[in-house]
Amino acid sequence: MKFRFIILSLALMTMSGYGYDRVTGEQFASRSEVIGQHGMVATSHPLATQIGIDVLKKGGTAIDAAIAANIALGLMEPTGSGIGGDLFAIVWDANEQKLFGLNASGPAPQSLSLDYFKEQNLTKIPPFGPLPVTVPGAVDGWVKLHEKFGNQSFSSLFQPTIDYARKGHPVSETIAYYLDRSKEVFKEYPNFSEVWMKDGETAGKGDVFKNPQLADTLEIIAEKGRAGFYEGEVAKTIADFIQAQGGFLTYDDLANFNSEWVDPVSANYRGYDVWELPPNGQGVVALQILNILENFDLKEMGLFSSEYIHLFTEAKKLAFADRAKHYADPAFSEIPIKQLISKSYAKERAALIDKDKAALVDESGIPSGGDTIYLTAADQFGNMVSLIQSNYRGMGSGMVPPGLGFMLQDRGELFSLEEGHANVIEGGKRPFHTIIPAFVTKDGKPFISFGVMGGATQPQAHAQIIINLIDFGYNLQEAGDAPRIVHSGSSQPTDEKMQNGGSLSLEKGFGSKIEEALVDKGHKIKYQKGIFGGYQAIMLKEGVYFGASESRKDGQASGY
Repeated sequence: MKFRFIILSLALMTMSGYGYDRVTGEQFASRSEVIGQHGMVATSHPLATQIGIDVLKKGGTAIDAAIAANIALGLMEPTGSGIGGDLFAIVWDANEQKLFGLNASGPAPQSLSLDYFKEQNLTKIPPFGPLPVTVPGAVDGWVKLHEKFGNQSFSSLFQPTIDYARKGHPVSETIAYYLDRSKEVFKEYPNFSEVWMKDGETAGKGDVFKNPQLADTLEIIAEKGRAGFYEGEVAKTIADFIQAQGGFLTYDDLANFNSEWVDPVSANYRGYDVWELPPNGQGVVALQILNILENFDLKEMGLFSSEYIHLFTEAKKLAFADRAKHYADPAFSEIPIKQLISKSYAKERAALIDKDKAALVDESGIPSGGDTIYLTAADQFGNMVSLIQSNYRGMGSGMVPPGLGFMLQDRGELFSLEEGHANVIEGGKRPFHTIIPAFVTKDGKPFISFGVMGGATQPQAHAQIIINLIDFGYNLQEAGDAPRIVHSGSSQPTDEKMQNGGSLSLEKGFGSKIEEALVDKGHKIKYQKGIFGGYQAIMLKEGVYFGASESRKDGQASGY
């Protein structure tokens, strides 16, 4: 009896945190995959996920669910999204059995030019204030997506968030953290405190937050559609406020905006077609990294090896060098996409990698900060959508139009002020963009819809997710939970810093011996907190949906 008691006690201690081991899967996995037969939604906030699931259960499409969830995230996760930002999406249409891409990123004001910055003796575009504000594209993106793929009434997709905005919702742990940080940046900007601060503080974990101003704005959009945002009183309020703050955005800039349907581009990686959107986003970087690394036996090396991490980092440097030179608005520049994602070019680039030494190559002076939301949904009809939306630099520019309850994005900061550069600022031009959705097909059929948030982390993480799944054999949740690698370059394009090789950050789990081996190869290891992104994914396998969500944030995957 005493022996049995000891065994039972040891078992309870193990399960209580004294060394618990998972009974299935990798030990670093936060949980098992979510599995459902009829539909699946994965977002960065549980309440938004539930809104999406409710839409699916009413017979809505994956696109209806994604729009409703995205609207909710603008209220519940204003630290990374909102109607003041841009949107990109890749949609698998079950009827046509093909992928569609949507670029809903807005341009710079028509009247803004490089000459203005020269006259003001500015050498870079400021991150906050009226100057980096570009036309917000998200609302038009929702309209375009709904017109093509929705089956529920457009106005019904807004009602859950309108109710939460009026009655309140409890703030989650991660959002409370980022709101507190945002307070120090934005509290002196007009109208910020009125929307997000009560008695001098932002909402804390578990506090019930209301945003009646945003509810009013959403009601106008729900009733009038696109015209409710890009025309009328809302558009006039936005334009008047920005111009009063010294900016250039006009009513006509808003009224004349239209998002664009684009063809996704792909590269085949070991039998799987990985799809990204073409520039002005950075999705092609992920394809370039994968093409380069396809020339090496990563499976033999394994994730937990200095050899793999070194090769990955060197491939990233080469791809980001191309990003710095070529990626811009294709309406203003010729971008050699076919060459950039060709296998022959990848072999040339792979040959430049020294397996024993880190290259002193750095990316351009494009800032890499920012926060974002990513979500994905799949429905009973077989449609899937990969959607990403963001304001940039967390909440955005600091510009909160009076009475509207949201902040405008600051994507214009990502323009170059270098004359002749592909991404140089120009009126009506879209800036280089960091946010990218992804999709994977196998033999012409939908396989995985996924994305990862986090500035310049995103294409690096996209490539790592694919490698984790295909080379290392991890399941959908494990592929996101596995420790990540992020290489960061200089943010100032001086000759000295452009030759420093950047820095390499590793999440916990790789171990000190791996770090020592990387230092021996010439890598600079740098600890950074909170730079490793946020992941959601849905896989379709033999008629069953598998869902995964980011363990590093508050997200949730749910199916039925």
